[in-house]
Amino acid sequence: MRAKGLELKRPDQLLTMRRAGLVVAEVLSTLRDLARPGATTAELDQAARDILAARGAGSSFLGYGADWGMAPYPAVTCISVNEEIVHGIPGTRVLDEGDIVSVDFGAIVDDDRGRGWHGDAARTFLVGQVEDDVAELSRVTEESMWAGIGAMRLGGRIGDISHAIESSVAAHRRPYGIVREYTGHGIGSQMHMSPDVPNHGRAGRGPKVVEGLCLAIEPMVTMKGEGTAVLDDDWTVVTTDGSWASHWENTVTFTKQGLWVLTLEDGGEAELTRRGLPFGPLAD
Repeated sequence: MRAKGLELKRPDQLLTMRRAGLVVAEVLSTLRDLARPGATTAELDQAARDILAARGAGSSFLGYGADWGMAPYPAVTCISVNEEIVHGIPGTRVLDEGDIVSVDFGAIVDDDRGRGWHGDAARTFLVGQVEDDVAELSRVTEESMWAGIGAMRLGGRIGDISHAIESSVAAHRRPYGIVREYTGHGIGSQMHMSPDVPNHGRAGRGPKVVEGLCLAIEPMVTMKGEGTAVLDDDWTVVTTDGSWASHWENTVTFTKQGLWVLTLEDGGEAELTRRGLPFGPLAD
């Protein structure tokens, strides 16, 4: 079902997306434990491939871009280290003590008609002991994601989410940079769908949030400037000033009962409850 160009999911389709979200949650939890000094980014990607195979799920990322004439993405994870913001390609890079590593991952699960549905999330991991300002960068970015999730409500606007993210980052004394070229997005039968969900903007603007809409809310924040560049691999996005970056993301919907974070093991219940926000999972 579509409304004004937006794909709205039926309850059974949301439940399939939840299954995809649980695969995403499992992978990111596993990679958090593996992101230690001495590990390579390729080893993390292989662990994600193994879980996909064990769960009978597909990758949202592998081969992405080929349909648009781009170089097909060669991995199932995007692993971005330090000054890399997003779309980092796993390989021989060894994680070092003090690194910050953002892992973006998407999974596809088929419904009983063979149609695939996506889940997409990102986490920032701290490798060993990191500097206090690096840990704070990750905390600020995660908090801004939750501010955006908390601003999502039926009848509200996409701009409410964008404004909440921007305001959350701006509330800190340090002048963090909010990456503007890359945004959150709608998600469902495709990984990237309308509407875009910018990480800055004015409240009350943009499409309405309606039942059945699923959004990937994903702020990317840097320790300094907002400028970005793409490396020669045509994928890896880095800061132009060399400042480090953090990326947090979850796939979220708003049911009649409240918010449901499809890519967290508990559906977001603990964090939503802590914030006084309504938790609204569908029953299996």
